[in-house]
Amino acid sequence: MLKQLSAQDAQFLYTQTANNLTHIMGVYIYDPSTAPGGFVRFKDIIRHVESRVDTSPLFKRRLHRLPFDMDHPYWVEDEHFDIEAHMSHARLPEPGDWRQFCIAVARWFSKPMDMNRPLWDIYIIEGLDRIPGIPKGSFAMLHRVHHAAVDGASGAHAFIAMSDIDAKGTPAIAEPPPVEELGKAPSGTEVVSRAWSASMQSPVKFMNALMKMSPAIVASARKSIAEGGMTAGVPETRFNVPVGPHKMFDATTVALTDVAEIRRKVPGATVNDVVLTTVGGALRKYLEKHKELPKESLVAVAPINLRGKGGKASTPGNQVSAMSVPIRSDIAGPLERLAAIRDYTVEAKEAKAGVSARIMTDLSQHIPGATMAAVARLVTSERFAVRGTNLFISNVPGAQVPLYLAGAQLVQQHGMAPLANNMGLFVATPSYNGRIAFSLISERAVMPDIAFFRECIDESFADLMAATPKPEKPKAATAKPKAAPKPAPKSRSKPKAAAQTATKGRVKPVAKGNATGKNPKK
Repeated sequence: MLKQLSAQDAQFLYTQTANNLTHIMGVYIYDPSTAPGGFVRFKDIIRHVESRVDTSPLFKRRLHRLPFDMDHPYWVEDEHFDIEAHMSHARLPEPGDWRQFCIAVARWFSKPMDMNRPLWDIYIIEGLDRIPGIPKGSFAMLHRVHHAAVDGASGAHAFIAMSDIDAKGTPAIAEPPPVEELGKAPSGTEVVSRAWSASMQSPVKFMNALMKMSPAIVASARKSIAEGGMTAGVPETRFNVPVGPHKMFDATTVALTDVAEIRRKVPGATVNDVVLTTVGGALRKYLEKHKELPKESLVAVAPINLRGKGGKASTPGNQVSAMSVPIRSDIAGPLERLAAIRDYTVEAKEAKAGVSARIMTDLSQHIPGATMAAVARLVTSERFAVRGTNLFISNVPGAQVPLYLAGAQLVQQHGMAPLANNMGLFVATPSYNGRIAFSLISERAVMPDIAFFRECIDESFADLMAATPKPEKPKAATAKPKAAPKPAPKSRSKPKAAAQTATKGRVKPVAKGNATGKNPKK
């Protein structure tokens, strides 16, 4: 059965360049003291991964790309699959500290993947003994997967399927998915026929989709024009430049219990709001130090999972959209910043804010492969890339129980994702076992002092922890006395006159609430 990449999957191939590699990478640090014997050999890791390659079709299938990208590529079985061709290891060079580890991680992430094999690989790094907070003898696993094969949700599922829930080797997913046919290479006739059919049908399908979505498109276009176009509200920063090939990495972690404590300080705030607020405060500190802080708030793009409640994360591929969020770097007070972000996310809602991105995602499914490839390369090039955001922030929830690999316990988890021209900063925030990581990805020319930005993240989170909510100012319970009413005209009726005399000089009763008649409780 032929398995063709979707338009959204294929775009990560079309936009890849020597400077902008479009793979993602998980950074996992393991403590082998929990394994039988207290240590894990490289061959033990190979054996473990080999036992799980059937949990997802992405492990054994490769790309079959067509000449001139005349149509979207196909997934086909790799007839020469060799597990050891995807796995390698090395020891961290001296001095073996955290900085040296971050350099090694960034260098591996900056290397192109072998696009002629299944689009994943694993790199084991030993020698982490001098990193504070990491158990002696620990090793790191850098797991790269091309973004054409997975998104955040399906990538996280593939990793969990490769993991155990105890040191004995009990799989984290008890029932693996049914074995899926990996696909076969299409014949030349099939390729030409399907490409021709897609080219002929795409205008009709595109127009049908366009007509169905026209109200949303018109509304989105009007809003964009009214606000000044795609770059409106997005200040120009050091991150809005062409991105080079030399990536940078650093990271820090915080406890989810501390995040929950911060949430309670601003009613209605979410974990994602706290993440955005922390990054906004850190960028405020970082740019103030460099005397580059704009008056306007920086704007981040955050992903939206389109799989829905019924969507299967075990299915490889991409089913995501995105929304733009101001991270209120223009507000100094940490809780005031959190409240402003909460108000925006509550009012905008993800489904509403992400409508433009979802429209483009749906419409792109009906664009011919060759056309889409050419357009994708053009709009993401150094010359034509639009300043639609300042950075990308991705929050992918992970397992909240300990996970194991070949008996070794996972103690830290980080994530890395691609940059793009005019978007030179990515903050990935995966969570695992009661902690959430702030994984920072940038480029050497954009953020050479990435370690300082990591310190800004720590300080920004500490500010939120230390901040005390200000009590709301009590509103006036009574109204100011009004002038006495003018005497009513004299009446011949004595009872009425008596009543007027009894009420003469009193303040007219005020409705419950303040002087405006509004309920102060609202």
